[in-house]
Amino acid sequence: MSLRMVLIIRIKYLGRKNGCMDITMLGTGSALVTECYNTCFVMSDGDEHFLVDGGGGNGILSQLKKAGFNWQDMRTIFVTHKHVDHILGAVWMIRMICQHMKKGSYEGEAVIYGHDEVIALLREMAMQLLNKKETVYIGDRLHLVEVNDGDTKEIMDRKVTFFDTGSTKTKQFGFCMDMGDGAKITCCGDEPYNDCEEKYARGSKWLLHEAFCLYSETDIFDPYEKHHSTVKDACELAEKLEVQNLLLYHTEDKNITHRKELYVAEGKRYYSGNLHVPDDLEKIRL
Repeated sequence: MSLRMVLIIRIKYLGRKNGCMDITMLGTGSALVTECYNTCFVMSDGDEHFLVDGGGGNGILSQLKKAGFNWQDMRTIFVTHKHVDHILGAVWMIRMICQHMKKGSYEGEAVIYGHDEVIALLREMAMQLLNKKETVYIGDRLHLVEVNDGDTKEIMDRKVTFFDTGSTKTKQFGFCMDMGDGAKITCCGDEPYNDCEEKYARGSKWLLHEAFCLYSETDIFDPYEKHHSTVKDACELAEKLEVQNLLLYHTEDKNITHRKELYVAEGKRYYSGNLHVPDDLEKIRL
């Protein structure tokens, strides 16, 4: 192996060890938004990517393109739960992958992770909606992999632990990724935090958490009736759990033009760490 190749591998290894990754928010909105896309995102380390959820339709393809990604590079996907605003985009990814495998224009393999209900539903929808010449690749080169609470996988050369969030509305999984040097990033899905998540969320360098609306607008949006949190709730939680960076998503979109400034203004009253309220297509260095 040449000295140049050794240096490239070494630099890549050190970058991963030190947690150098980006997150690109393909969408930041809740289920019924029209001014932005449903919440989903890509975590990237160089030319490796981890797509989390797909939004509610083939808009996932447009968002990936706008963000500068080639959809074919999304080789590892995780679907948190089976609500339509998270799972239907994954069905379109399955369709695209299988069609291009059939055409011979998709090399290699891909994997989609999810809990048992998600995987069963994805498989059933694919079998019902796609033709047999496409679905033959499912289980062969496109792997639908069921994960259980506490299971770990290697994704982008990092240990990722999937966990049940304890949702009371529908079964939902989050994940905790080891960023190296004791740092971790924890995704709590799109429902309020439950105590069962503490061992993953506490002390996280990054916590990804939903915030449906401002606490000051609770009477307008009724977040608690929808099993969601407010900005105040999420920020108080992050402060309590000693989180360094808090990223809020899965919001309403009625005042999206001023969402960032309004959410940050309310959130900083309860949280002393770094607060991020990204827009669609915004990329953040983790």
